[in-house]
Amino acid sequence: MGALRPWHIAVLVVVLILLFGAKRLPDAARSLGRSLRIIKAETKSLADDDRDLAEKADAQAGYQPLTPQPPQQQPYQGTVQQPVADPVQRVREN
Repeated sequence: MGALRPWHIAVLVVVLILLFGAKRLPDAARSLGRSLRIIKAETKSLADDDRDLAEKADAQAGYQPLTPQPPQQQPYQGTVQQPVADPVQRVREN
C-alpha cells in the first residue's frame, strides 16, 4: 500500500514539469545538489570538531595543575649591594 510504484514517479515528474517548466528543473536540481553537498560537508566538520574536542578533553584529563612553589630566598653573602646612581643626578648634585 505504501510502496512507490513506477507510475507514481511518472505522475510526479509530469506535475513537476507542468509547475516549474522544463528549463528550470535542471537548475533547481543542480542547486539542490549543491545545497546537499554543503550540508553534508558542514555536518561532517561539526562531527570532526566534536571528536577533536572529546580527544582533547581526554588528553587534558591526565594533567595535574601546578602547585605554587614558595619563593626561594638567596643566602646572605655578607655584602650589601649599593643602589646604582644616576649619572645625570650626580652631575646636578656637584
